[in-house]
Amino acid sequence: MSDERIGPWVRRSRATVYENAWIKVHHDEVARPDGSPGVYGVVHFRARAVGAVVADGQGRILLVGQHRYTLDRYSWEIPEGGSPWNEDPLVGAKRELAEETGFTARTWRELIRFTLSNSATDEEGVMFVATDLEAGPASPDPTEELRVRWMDLEQALAMVASGEIHDVMTQVALLAYDRQRT
Repeated sequence: MSDERIGPWVRRSRATVYENAWIKVHHDEVARPDGSPGVYGVVHFRARAVGAVVADGQGRILLVGQHRYTLDRYSWEIPEGGSPWNEDPLVGAKRELAEETGFTARTWRELIRFTLSNSATDEEGVMFVATDLEAGPASPDPTEELRVRWMDLEQALAMVASGEIHDVMTQVALLAYDRQRT
């Protein structure tokens, strides 16, 4: 590999040290912006994060609860998941909503785009708002044991403020949704 300029950095070499179906972990030998040698670890996500604030006409939103293996902790979240990079994020968000909750929505709009933990990962997220809902059967992945819960937006925002909702994608989406409502 020849040197590759990455902004003010220069990547001297890259080795993939781990990979699975969801991520690749790279070890890069670099020249830092000041020219000194260094290393950089990069977690590459094979999919974009997508999710939706699912809102009904009564001011309620839909949350999905599940135990998160990495944290060994229960987490309340908006319906969310991964969308391959070559897929329209809206298609992925619609699929995740249907799989996790059984709901489909006739009205969708993009809410916000963001990056997550950008000092070590290249993960990006796109969140939507889904309304005008129709219920159907859920079909979660085998890795998911889910509970679905409707609650008032104010209650969900209080859970964000208290740290009870600790998933950053859910926090970002709910706060952006609340801000755009006013």
